[in-house]
Amino acid sequence: MSRRLLIISGLSGSGKSTAARVLEDQGFFVVDNLPLVMLPAFMERAQEGLEDSTDVAVVIDVRNRGFLADYSVTQQELQQTGCQLEILFFEASDDVLQRRYSETRRSHPLAAGVTVQAGIELERKQMRLFRDQATRIVDSSNLNTWQLRELMLTYLGEKGASLLIVNLESFGYRYGLPPAADLVFDVRFLPNPHYIDILRPLTGLDETLRDYVLGQQACRDFRRHLDQLLGFLMPHYRDEGKSYLTIAIGCTGGRHRSVSIVEDLYASFPDTEVSLRKNHRDVEKA
Repeated sequence: MSRRLLIISGLSGSGKSTAARVLEDQGFFVVDNLPLVMLPAFMERAQEGLEDSTDVAVVIDVRNRGFLADYSVTQQELQQTGCQLEILFFEASDDVLQRRYSETRRSHPLAAGVTVQAGIELERKQMRLFRDQATRIVDSSNLNTWQLRELMLTYLGEKGASLLIVNLESFGYRYGLPPAADLVFDVRFLPNPHYIDILRPLTGLDETLRDYVLGQQACRDFRRHLDQLLGFLMPHYRDEGKSYLTIAIGCTGGRHRSVSIVEDLYASFPDTEVSLRKNHRDVEKA
């Protein structure tokens, strides 16, 4: 069986260090900033010095920029070692990268004498080759450290599978929109169980309440249209390299209608090539 080689590359501040720590925790032999031209020779030695079951991860970033021009030759040499090569390219929006540098007070590696924004733009240009060669592109703009770790574990557990993690979240408009939501659907047009005495104490986690909400013709029509929309969107999100998608369903209090629909959507999501999560943000609120 060929040894797995993961090249972790991408923009500074986009999560490469977090990804490398996850890989190390999972038993990978991790090397940071190995010159690219040395990688084939390193993999040859790894065949002799590492256990057969030990996979390798190498962080290659802008610090290696002097060697990026040799990548095509290096790639051919790596193929001769018989390793299973994958490239994970990490990126984030300019605003997010600038904020992360501001919060950590770190200096951008290419921002000497120029602004952080100018450094980010230059890095995007210099790292374009690796992005074009990537097996997977991970956009960490909306991911915290925990979510990025979860994404990496999902990728390692589902070799070759999509990186798209879909989080289904119910919420109450009374308490504000979820800040990380990518798609928001307002279901306050449905009859509100709050005004039915026997249903008011229940939540969408209760089958009786859920049957009432989902049994409405308007809800059945909505679910049909929602499935069609999501069935169309998911493949396009994957093609664009999106890593994490939050779909938020909101009603007034976040206890009845939104919870019922998230539970139903979780049970019958219209795309099987995603990793589903669910969260009911406001279900315990009075």
